[in-house]
Formats: sequence, C-alpha cells, structure tokens
Amino acid sequence: MDTNIANNYNYYQWRRQYIVGLILIYEWHKNKKSLQKQNKKRRMWVRDIFLKRSEQGDYNNLVREMRLGDISRYHNYLRMSPEQFDYLLSKMEHALAKNNIVREPIPPGERLALTIRYLASGDSMMSMSYSYRVGKSTVSYLVKETCKIIWKCLWQDYLKPPNTEKWKEISNDFKRVWQMPNCVGAIDGKHVVIQAPPNSGSDFYNYKGSHSIVLMSICDPFYKFTLVDIGARGRQSDGGILRNSEMGKKLIENQLEFPSDCPVEYGGENIPFYIVGDEAFPLRTNLMRPYPGRLLSQEKRIFNYRLSRTRRVSENTFGIWVARWRIFRRPINTCLETTEDMIKATICLHNYLMEGRHELYCPKNFVDMEDANGNITNGLWREEGDSNNVYSSTRMGSNNTTLNAAKVRSHLTSHFLFDGAVQFQWNK
Repeated sequence: MDTNIANNYNYYQWRRQYIVGLILIYEWHKNKKSLQKQNKKRRMWVRDIFLKRSEQGDYNNLVREMRLGDISRYHNYLRMSPEQFDYLLSKMEHALAKNNIVREPIPPGERLALTIRYLASGDSMMSMSYSYRVGKSTVSYLVKETCKIIWKCLWQDYLKPPNTEKWKEISNDFKRVWQMPNCVGAIDGKHVVIQAPPNSGSDFYNYKGSHSIVLMSICDPFYKFTLVDIGARGRQSDGGILRNSEMGKKLIENQLEFPSDCPVEYGGENIPFYIVGDEAFPLRTNLMRPYPGRLLSQEKRIFNYRLSRTRRVSENTFGIWVARWRIFRRPINTCLETTEDMIKATICLHNYLMEGRHELYCPKNFVDMEDANGNITNGLWREEGDSNNVYSSTRMGSNNTTLNAAKVRSHLTSHFLFDGAVQFQWNK
C-alpha cells in the first residue's frame, strides 16, 4: 500500500514537472520570437541611406550650398530668400524643436525646409524621402505637423480677419489702384482636386468628374488673401457653397464689419461697401456681379468691363498661389485634415512673401499688366504649366436679385459714365 502511494506521488510529481517544463519551453519560444521581431524592427528602424542624413541629405548639402553661393536657385527651391526663411524659422523654431533621447532629432530648420520644399515643388513624399534621407512616413508626419505650426504661427500676422478700419484701408487701395470706389475685395471660389477620401461616396464628386474641396477667398488689390473659407465638398452646387460657408454666412448677414455706407462721388447718395465677383456669384447689396447677357447697352458693358478689370485681382491671386505652390497642380492624396492644413499654410506663406520686397516671389511681369490704354499683357503665372487641378466653380450662389442690390449696381453704372469714368473704358 505504501509502495502504491509512493508511486502515485512520484508520478504526479513527474507529471507536474513535465507540464511546467512544457510551459517554460513555450514561454522561451514565445520570447525568442518576440526578441527576433524587435531585433528585426531595430535593424529596419533606420535604413543605411537614412543614417547619412546629416552628411548627404539635401538640407546640409544642396540647401546650404545654394544659400552660400546661388541665391536665385535658393529662392527657386524654397520660394524665399535666406533672410525670409530665417525670419520664419525664428517665429516657429520653438514649436518645431523636438527632444528625442533615443535618436538624434531632425532640427527645426530642416523640418521647415523639407515642408516648404514639398509644398513648393509638388514632388511626391517618396521623392522627398530620398532627397532628405528620412523615411517616407517621417516625411508625411513632418509635413502634417509643420503645416499646422506654420498656420498657428502666421495667421494672426498674415490672415487675420479685417476690422472696419482695415476694410476702409483696403477700399482706399482699390479706389487708388483700380478706380473702384467702396470696393473692399474680389471674391472667387476654386475647386482643389483631391483623391477621393475613403467611404466618401459621391460627397466630393464635382461637375468636372473629379473629387475636390472648395477654397473660397476674398482678395485685396495687391494679390493677397484677405479672408478664406476652406473645405466645402465639391459636390455642393448652386447656392450651397456660399450660403453654407462661414464666410458666406457672414457676408449674407452683413457681419463682416464693412464700413458704413458712404457716397462714391461728392454730394452723392450713400451706397454700401461691397466685394466684386464673376457671374458665378449672386447679386447682393454687398456683392456686385456683371450684368448678364451679350446684347448689352454701352453703360452696362462699361460696368461689366470695370468690374471684370477689378475682379482679375482674385484670378491673379489664385494664379500666383498655384504657380508658386505646385502641390496643388496634382490631385492631393493626403487625408482631408492635412489637405486643409496645407492650403492654410501656403496661403499664409503667400501673404508673407507678398509683403514688402516680393520681387523674387512675384516679379512685376508675373501678374497681368495693364498699359496706359487699358490693354492687358498676361502674367507669366499663366505660362507656368497645367493648373487644371485648381479651377472655378460654375455657380457659388443663387441669382435671386433684390431691388436694393440692383439699385446699387445701377448707381455704380452711372458713376462709371461720369465722375468715375476712365479714358480707356470707352473702347472696351
């Protein structure tokens, strides 16, 4: 009996040890596989070509070489002078700086240069990966993060919504440069072509058969963006885009802080301050559009000419923007949030580079030029290649004309025939 008990005890002891041994062997194999995966990840964490970023990447070589010896090429590469780049970097260096105890962080200047070059060149992220010797996923992350930082650091200085005093200043400039009294801006809306977002169906499918979001903007007389509204889905048509946008709502509800009505000639009737748009926009007291039709009277043709002459400001502003930031010349394949961030960042950069000395970013002949007789010479931005990925909408609002709006347009029509006439308008 005692022998049987001892045998059973030994058997169960052996069985327990055997099971424990199997568990230990299993855990050892599992840990071994995990270590192998970690080692594989470590081996692939940084490819050999990326280890040479400091020695052979564009920022420490090509960019530095151009900065020291070829300023025109540097400007072509980054759309700005070294001094302009340094100023930008000083405004956002702290936000761009990263502390990484595992590996050497990419310096703020390199982050900014990579992002600006990506936006300016329209190159693929893979191409930027090879040029700057960083992974493609790193390029994607850097572009996404840096565009947000550019917007955050620049918008208050270069895209802050105007107050009443600023609108009045803009109006004075429109009158002086384009002989358009009480005008505070030229409005336009453009489709920016994107790759269809996942599970979006036909929400972004537009009238040209592509997918897009809409950028609507009011521009000043010097080809800068004053107000922008980004993100309307390309499928929207008719009155939807203007009516549903934040900027459009404020325009319709007279909440943009335009100055109080005033006369356009001495002793004349007060009329509202307004923006000008093409036939895609509705006629409102604060939004002037051309007279429709072809067989128009002389006074209506003159009004349309004067309005079109002023409205070219917005056409040229968008033209410069697309020509300088070539990322918008092809369908954008980032997520919607990043696409909107890229639009906002480049608009701020555009306004920054159009201030002060902008001869390199926008030379005199880069925009449409008008001679003393009102004849137009097309700007060089029109020769910068295909821009079919940014194009106008067919309609931005309904055409329900109010009596007051028609009265304002009629008053301006009369003004352009007499006190506000320019010599070359009669032959147009």
